[in-house]
Amino acid sequence: MVLSVFGQEKSLPKARKLTQSEVQVGAARLAEYLPLIEGKTVAIVANQTSEIQGTHLVDTLLSKGIQIAKVFAPEHGFRGTADAGEKIADSRDPTTGLTIRSLYGANKRPKASDLKGIDVVLFDIQDVGVRFYTYIYTMTYVMEACAENGVQVIVLDRPNPNGFYVDGPVLKRENASFVGLHPIPLVHGMTVGEYAQMLNGEGWLRNGVRCDLQVIACAGYTHSDHYQLPVKPSPNLPNMASVYLYPSLGLFEGTVVSVGRGTDYPFQVFGHPQLLEADFSFTPESKPGAKYPPHKGVLCKGYDLREFGENQMTRYKGFYLFWLLTAYRDSENQASFFLKNGFFHKLSGDQQLMEQVKNGKSEKEIRASWQNELDQFKKLRKSYLLYPDFE
Repeated sequence: MVLSVFGQEKSLPKARKLTQSEVQVGAARLAEYLPLIEGKTVAIVANQTSEIQGTHLVDTLLSKGIQIAKVFAPEHGFRGTADAGEKIADSRDPTTGLTIRSLYGANKRPKASDLKGIDVVLFDIQDVGVRFYTYIYTMTYVMEACAENGVQVIVLDRPNPNGFYVDGPVLKRENASFVGLHPIPLVHGMTVGEYAQMLNGEGWLRNGVRCDLQVIACAGYTHSDHYQLPVKPSPNLPNMASVYLYPSLGLFEGTVVSVGRGTDYPFQVFGHPQLLEADFSFTPESKPGAKYPPHKGVLCKGYDLREFGENQMTRYKGFYLFWLLTAYRDSENQASFFLKNGFFHKLSGDQQLMEQVKNGKSEKEIRASWQNELDQFKKLRKSYLLYPDFE
């Protein structure tokens, strides 16, 4: 098959989908880790994705008599309903009565007092394999705090839905932030368990500490698979089309362009009120998970990528730069295209990408500029893989 979108052509292999019934996530492999936590005081890093066949991990472990002391909640909260960037307050879970400690906002790292009396921390959150998706940095901070306080970490691994390729610029240290802490490409092609091993192995935890880490791997998964998420990982990634498009559209959040927050199809469209060339329009409105979307109540002109995201992105197997180049080219006011707060640099991880776009560099030229670092990362990545790699 040949793909032709916005003037690009690329030969594409046939995609293979993997459903939840065909893979056993780490959390479901109870026989592998229950013996490690029985009789111990446990804390859990979890959200709405921490399920085993429709039952939350917390409920499952409580039914097994495991002593859970507290739950740590990442961005979007324990139930996964908060806006991106919204402050998450400490609370109590109404279902179980457990204390929920927020790890987002001012306190992204567990304090020593949070870990007092805890023997082991379980980490079980579905990631989407993109550098600026923050759950891997929540895991980083948890591992650091646990290493510093003598607490073991067990990562219950889950497949990476974007784990079938590696692509994009590698983050430079000067651009490090909570949307990118480590020198990895925009799409890293690793599960959270593999990434945790890399954090330990490369000495990337604070002050070079090493965490007492154990990973409970998935069964039945390879990096060639296109895993279908059974639960949406965050409010604005409602389906697989959005998950596949997220790496390519996420950079727009450092620009004036809307990615459809405040619509029924976030991260499946892009547009702006002053885009010159467009074949689609939408109007962002306040919605759960997007209370104050960019260009709220204003008609945006742009492109609808829903069908492409669902049917073609797994075959393209790459980060799609063309949309960013197209939106900049067709912007009525290029001088204000990139936000002045420097967020684009943090998302891209590379100071030069903005200048390359402004200077009219082609996708081929831009890709060539990061290829050497990308190749070096691919070699590093292989030493930490737990599953057969993609071809």
